[in-house]
Amino acid sequence: MYGDLAGWWPLLSAPATYAEEAETYRRLLTEAADRPPTTVLELGSGGGNNASHLKAHFQLTLVDLSPGMLEVSRELNPECEHVQGDMRAVRLGRSFDAVFVHDAINYMTTTEDLAQVLATAFVHCRPGGAALFAPDQLRETFRTGTDWGGHDGDRGRGARFLEWTWDPDPLDTTCTVDYAYLLREADGSVRVEHDRHLQGLFPRATWLELLGKAGFQARAVPVDHSELEPGTYELFVATR
Repeated sequence: MYGDLAGWWPLLSAPATYAEEAETYRRLLTEAADRPPTTVLELGSGGGNNASHLKAHFQLTLVDLSPGMLEVSRELNPECEHVQGDMRAVRLGRSFDAVFVHDAINYMTTTEDLAQVLATAFVHCRPGGAALFAPDQLRETFRTGTDWGGHDGDRGRGARFLEWTWDPDPLDTTCTVDYAYLLREADGSVRVEHDRHLQGLFPRATWLELLGKAGFQARAVPVDHSELEPGTYELFVATR
């Protein structure tokens, strides 16, 4: 998804579908900081879908590991600063009013990896600033499930996906997400791709412990979303 297929991202996940959640992130960051944030660092910014909404409120610096996803984001958000880097190790040498990490945090599969991301967020967050971390699920809220979606583009191109989330071993700190993609080219030909993602799955207590060790004061915040069952989604809001 983030390599050879990165150019398909806008047809698999359209920016418009992020409006509701981006507003939630904006509100929580603004409420958590000691003053309204101006500069925001997003770690693992992907194709820039959240940024396409947040840039109306903040000056954004977007960091992602994938050159292909950064290319997609630059086209969507040309006014934002883009930096290629690993969220576990990147150091920009400056601080921000707030740091935001969306679902790219899912790809931290060990507590060591997760702690490194939290440390990156801490060193880039100014004193009094806020940080927000948005994993897709916690061990306590995990459910096996499926999702699907996709969009049609111009000149006949289109994409559809089926997402299947499951947990082969409930005793470890990971779950598996399998994707099936149907990708239609402009000439009408369609190909099928399978993509397997290994994602981290940690209990709430582990998150709060690691956030505290990183230097943050943090809390878990239940969040409602029109597409999710109530009580199934939590974010972590932190202040430095």
